[in-house]
Amino acid sequence: MLLAEAVAQEAPKLFHTFDVFMILFTILIFIGVIRLLKAPQKNKFAIGFGVVSLLVFLISDYAMVMNWLS
Repeated sequence: MLLAEAVAQEAPKLFHTFDVFMILFTILIFIGVIRLLKAPQKNKFAIGFGVVSLLVFLISDYAMVMNWLS
């Protein structure tokens, strides 16, 4: 009973395991965009897709970190 009451009164967890994967995916997308920009033959569609994906992940990472700090 005491353990159940302690768990029920505990604040909701702000950090989730999926957050680590979000940061790792953001780093992988960043590395991919840098490699695309350094390639001798540029694929403009791939660069654009990578940049848009990177922006989406950076915005979601920002929101995730702000949720940690609140």
